[in-house]
Amino acid sequence: MAQQDPFKDIRPYRDDEVAQVLNRLLFNPEFISAVTQYQFPAVAGWLGWALRPMVRMGLAREFGEFSSVREFQAKVGGYMEKMIARSTTKLSCSGIDELDPDEAYLFVSNHRDIAMDPAFVNWTRFRMEMDTARIAIGDNLLQKDYVSDLMRLNKSFIVNRSAKGPREMMTALTQLSQYIDHSIQDGHCVWIAQREGRAKNGNDQTDPAILKMFYMAQRKQRSFSEAIERLNIVPVSISYEFDPCDYLKANELAAKQSEGGYEKSQFEDLDSIVRGIVGSKGHVHVAYGEPLRGEFESPEQVAAEIDRQIISNYYLHPSNHLACGEQDGIPAEQKAVFEARFERADEGAREIMRQMYANPVLNKQKQETV
Repeated sequence: MAQQDPFKDIRPYRDDEVAQVLNRLLFNPEFISAVTQYQFPAVAGWLGWALRPMVRMGLAREFGEFSSVREFQAKVGGYMEKMIARSTTKLSCSGIDELDPDEAYLFVSNHRDIAMDPAFVNWTRFRMEMDTARIAIGDNLLQKDYVSDLMRLNKSFIVNRSAKGPREMMTALTQLSQYIDHSIQDGHCVWIAQREGRAKNGNDQTDPAILKMFYMAQRKQRSFSEAIERLNIVPVSISYEFDPCDYLKANELAAKQSEGGYEKSQFEDLDSIVRGIVGSKGHVHVAYGEPLRGEFESPEQVAAEIDRQIISNYYLHPSNHLACGEQDGIPAEQKAVFEARFERADEGAREIMRQMYANPVLNKQKQETV
């Protein structure tokens, strides 16, 4: 069976698995409790025993007859539309009309938000009636079975970051490399972050190790440059006017500076996911770059080109300019909204938070002077 389906333990669910997975979710008490808490936050604690059966029946009516990933994503799209209306003032996109809707691309994106970065990429494709991308997600975010089921229903595949020892890590990375190449050659777009972990300081830099991983599955068949061409890499810049987790990131970086380290709580990443989804983001812009073409001799060269496109295509918001002390032409009410955000950060973290918003401006200026 493993030979017939070598990616079964990491790939998204297939259409013929959707009904079984949805049924498993409907009878997962933790999932039903989480949905109940989300829908009825004021009374879920003391009235949960009565609400949970109603929530389960409601979900069964909405999802019970689905038999394909496309049907599930269309339903999720409805929730996504409401979430965007509530949490953003504007969602804009550039460069997508320059891409061939029938081509499979490997989108290498900057990484600011755990869930919303790939969600906004897929939403912009969904609105253009293009197929959504398969999403790379670390197994550190899948600590609960129902979260893993939901993500894999939504075309996520698992990056095994918990592998221990050189042999196990090599096996996991090779399987991941093979799956990404398999997806592209099979006509499916893929989204992956340019580095492991979010760029908490606002500096978007591609880790060459990601590019070395891409090549692992192909190193015996073709040159590095041929492999990069085959993967059809498109850099993507996602910029948020406001980051719902900005003060949390700043507090973490401040703690590392003052105490030499920072230890996450057990479900801190899940909390960040929720905050990122429901929190106010202001204007969000998704900018698609151009497919990488030409000769590349090393992962470092490819990383430099991805960085160049991500930085040059990054949409600068008033919040970025204000963080750099540029106030001309920005209305007073926008200045007040931006300054009010710093009250949530610890006092020692406020300058770090300001630098987080300033760095995209400084990086663009640095690039333009090279």
